[in-house]
Amino acid sequence: MATTTAYTPRLQKKYRDEVAPALMKKFGYKSVMECPRLVKICLNQGVKGSTSDKKLIDEAVNEMTIISGQKAIPTMSKKDISNFKLRKNMPIGCRVTLRSVKMYEFLDRLVSVSLPRVRDFKGISEKSFDGRGNYTMGITEQIIYPEINIDKITRISGMDLTFVTTAKTNEEAYELLKEMGMPFTNMEKTGK
Repeated sequence: MATTTAYTPRLQKKYRDEVAPALMKKFGYKSVMECPRLVKICLNQGVKGSTSDKKLIDEAVNEMTIISGQKAIPTMSKKDISNFKLRKNMPIGCRVTLRSVKMYEFLDRLVSVSLPRVRDFKGISEKSFDGRGNYTMGITEQIIYPEINIDKITRISGMDLTFVTTAKTNEEAYELLKEMGMPFTNMEKTGK
């Protein structure tokens, strides 16, 4: 009788075998459980003009579902704003929260395929940490993802990605994401 092994994403295996030991050595943790780890990745997209055209939300939800590999849900407005012709509970964007296997798969695709496709890419900023170990970055064009067919795109839109970690400081989160393969720009070397 053959036993099947559960699928483990490449970055999850890398975290267990390389990243956690490196973080233990750098920060002097006594246990692997003290090491910061990635908890979830949140993708969020606001859709401009969604109050006048309802099809824009459907397109955004469909694109984000294709990009993340998980069903996206529309985000609703919380209050009425007459200047924007906005009513309470109108769809104004979409979001997805990735955890576990899908989170590692998305991060792997982002780091190895999508970010290198950005025009004039020199790395991502290391100044977008929130002080509690979370990192947020913006992507200006959804066409950097290979899953998106450029011929079927009606409009270019961006999205925000938030990496939520268990790190307590920015330095711990920076080291964790850097070890996972995030291409940060080195501000000391560039002189910025």
